[in-house]
Amino acid sequence: MTVARFPLPDVGEGLTEAEMVSWRVAPGDRVELNQVICEIETAKSLVELPSPFAGVVVELLVAEGETVEVGAPIIAVDAEGAEGADDGAPQGATGAPVLAEAAEAAEDTAATVAEEEGSGAVLVGYGTGGHVESRRHRLARAVPATQAAQVIAKPPIRNLARELGVDLAVVMPTGLAGEILREDVIRHAEQAKVFQNLETPETPTEREERIPVKGVRKAIATAMVTSKFTAPHVSEFTEVNATRTMELVKRLKAQPDFAGVKVSPLLIMAKAVIWAIRRNPMVNSTWTDDEIIVHNYVNLGIAAATPRGLIVPNIKDAQDLTMLELAEALEQLTLTAREGRTTPQAMQGGTVTITNVGSFGVDTGTAILNPGEVTIMVLGAIRMKPWVVDGEVRPAYVTTVSGAFDHRVVDGDVISRFISDVASVIEEPALLLD
Repeated sequence: MTVARFPLPDVGEGLTEAEMVSWRVAPGDRVELNQVICEIETAKSLVELPSPFAGVVVELLVAEGETVEVGAPIIAVDAEGAEGADDGAPQGATGAPVLAEAAEAAEDTAATVAEEEGSGAVLVGYGTGGHVESRRHRLARAVPATQAAQVIAKPPIRNLARELGVDLAVVMPTGLAGEILREDVIRHAEQAKVFQNLETPETPTEREERIPVKGVRKAIATAMVTSKFTAPHVSEFTEVNATRTMELVKRLKAQPDFAGVKVSPLLIMAKAVIWAIRRNPMVNSTWTDDEIIVHNYVNLGIAAATPRGLIVPNIKDAQDLTMLELAEALEQLTLTAREGRTTPQAMQGGTVTITNVGSFGVDTGTAILNPGEVTIMVLGAIRMKPWVVDGEVRPAYVTTVSGAFDHRVVDGDVISRFISDVASVIEEPALLLD
């Protein structure tokens, strides 16, 4: 028996540890090269790890729910074709022939994922290779024709389906090769929302439940406490007639250029914030104890609620994007966050944030600043309400625009002008043409 041990890799986030969420294999199982063997959760995202070995699982060295340091062995495999490995002896990241072979195999996996997903992300230490054979081609050779009726979906799509509670077996695929796409899963989940509140969860059998504070939840707690008790927050609110925004959203959805792209009032809100920042640049700043840094660019953060907690990825240089480009960027940001594929780089360098509480049917709220920023804008639910126009009460789409600000940087008059400018665009999107 030639036992090789697979160490937990640095998944490209510069982190030192991760939690073992679930094993996809058990002792005695045969694993193939590049087969997903487990899911791990870092402080930022959920990651599937492929096996760098082909062989038989000897032992799982880490239990589900356990936190393990990068570099520590997580699984032992009787690896086929591995030479020079000591039975049961841990192998280091360098100098071991078996791990050299494993790294080459994992290199192919990581590069293939980057090729298929377009992310460019790989596992640190694996690198990327120039001799990548597409995984879909390998699967086409390996899967018998009799299995053609099976569900075809990439691992990220399967992750998304699990998170949204979607059974892939009942999803209608629209991919050219009969595969299920992200849009198919999202559409099915949205159609099922109407039934989501019809069942009441069973009463828990225990009086208390204890949830360990770790991973994303621990990172959120640290950031929010630091922000709340460091920056003096001040908030302002205003109601807005959003009827013309809703009309613009409807027109954009009908345009051929926007076919297949998600268009929502958040897109107009994002454009409004960027427009208002040009008129009130101090809201797009960073406070340090020695100076205020005013950013002449907008890295627009979007607060995203994911199954693993709140994250705030941002769209780099959003001020340079057209309406269509910004819509595409918002859609990609949302899908990536839901699938747990948001990279640390995507969450760094933000200059201002929007949180859309209206997507949950909430009118408004007092938000907490993303650390390092001095402004967070809140878009509330858009509802049909009575609205006075020229002395007459008429039905209108009405929303509440609000924001929280760091009062060390932004004075009350600037805050009021900024909120008013954002509201003006929501009320009359034609201002964006100026």
